[in-house]
Amino acid sequence: MYFTGIIIAIVTFLTIGIWHPIVIKTEYHWGTWPWVIYLVVGLACCGAALFVENVYLSSFLGVFGASALWGIGELFEQKKRVERGWFPKNPKRSKVS
Repeated sequence: MYFTGIIIAIVTFLTIGIWHPIVIKTEYHWGTWPWVIYLVVGLACCGAALFVENVYLSSFLGVFGASALWGIGELFEQKKRVERGWFPKNPKRSKVS
């Protein structure tokens, strides 16, 4: 039996699951300005995935990079969710970016 697909699916599921709280915490503590960091990390990981021969590591880098890029949009959506009152606003952060 070949487990490559299942292993990649599990890693993908976990990676996407990890990004959800990362986006929430990022918006809570720093607002939306870290989208630039998400962009750099996402592009770097996707680019690195092109040059890694190991299928598992390449898949992880690609999924992580794509999740970081997707997180940019989710970061701005999270800001809207906070404005609607669906998530708590950080009272210590006076400037909302």
